[in-house]
Amino acid sequence: MSKMGIRRWAAWGFIVAATGTFCCEETPTGAEPEAPRFAGKWGSSGTANGQFDEPYDVAVAPNGNVYVADRGNHRIQYFTATGSFLGKWGTYGRGKGQFADTLGLAAGPGGDVYVSDAATSRVQRFTATGGFVGAWGEYGIDEGEFKSPSGMGASADGNVYVADTDNHRIQFFSSAGEFLGGRGFPNPGSDDGFFDSPSDVAVSGAGRVYVADCYNHRVQYFSTDMRIYEGKWGAEGTGNGQFKYPRSVATKRDGTVYVSESYRVQSFTGGGVVKVGWGSQGSADGEFNRARGIAVAPNGTIYVADSANDRIQYFR
Repeated sequence: MSKMGIRRWAAWGFIVAATGTFCCEETPTGAEPEAPRFAGKWGSSGTANGQFDEPYDVAVAPNGNVYVADRGNHRIQYFTATGSFLGKWGTYGRGKGQFADTLGLAAGPGGDVYVSDAATSRVQRFTATGGFVGAWGEYGIDEGEFKSPSGMGASADGNVYVADTDNHRIQFFSSAGEFLGGRGFPNPGSDDGFFDSPSDVAVSGAGRVYVADCYNHRVQYFSTDMRIYEGKWGAEGTGNGQFKYPRSVATKRDGTVYVSESYRVQSFTGGGVVKVGWGSQGSADGEFNRARGIAVAPNGTIYVADSANDRIQYFR
């Protein structure tokens, strides 16, 4: 890594707000909020259309179509909002439009789909129907390089944020892959503004960047350019507002933040006040077995990649 790159990452790693956590939202009052209700599901184990082998992430396009990173089948499948199969692309490999270990998905505001591949240390960009547009990234620790990139998020202006998991940092890029900035350092850390194996990132409509800081069992949030640390919440545990390896984070238009763990999903205000949680271990409706990616549609429907159950569940 170049000395300039090291100085830039180190500088960003130490930009921390002196005031600590703050919250712009009011603490909910009155009646206890109701958990989202199970609304439907699709998928089973297999290789046919609409079947999955360890679906790992899910993203919702502006038109409401749902994209699934079908990890074990090395492909992307996409569906209507209620799970009717629309199309697919991808095979195993390291060429254009191929996948070796798909861990992350994001849908841009223009409808393009971005896919991260941990094994090839790159991000690929596709049209809404799977046409290859471009790719960027290679293995390493310098700017624009990755080690096991996983969850991703797209901002309203089209920038793409990538959880560079084994480099313990977040990087963000233009839609064409131009490096724009980042946060973290290629070593794990637990201080404010540092990460230990971040697994996902989401950008709210208000411009906050939320990071599932997996091995620190917390969520941290930042300004859009990630230079300003704004706050955090969570600690290791199974109680309300606690986490055991949070895997994915998503935001809703009203500012609600959803965080998935292996067997449940919790919702929070944008400043980290817990609202409600739901789910338990199992295979019945509303239960999860290794819940991974989570996404929220424009109409508020919540989709969860129920990975070990080889299905997608959705809630309203």
